[in-house]
Amino acid sequence: MDTYMRHEEYMKQAAKQSDVDMVNHPPHYCQDGDIECIDAIRAALGKEGFAAFCRGNAIKYNWRSTHKNGLEDIAKARWYMSKLLEDDDNAETR
Repeated sequence: MDTYMRHEEYMKQAAKQSDVDMVNHPPHYCQDGDIECIDAIRAALGKEGFAAFCRGNAIKYNWRSTHKNGLEDIAKARWYMSKLLEDDDNAETR
């Protein structure tokens, strides 16, 4: 067997674990250390770039929801919109 499993197989195994949250904290987005991928993206893109990134991902997950992961994709779209709103709320209170 290969040392590296295919991404699809990894995701299936990860989703079977009861304590894994594939919407809010998927394990493949925080592999090394305490920094999650979304935080690195926010830092790299800045406020406007991050807002566009969140909008684009919300569109993507809504678009594919009926053909791939159904409600999980809708939850991911909502998660990205929540991040967008959260970022806007934080900017207003600064």
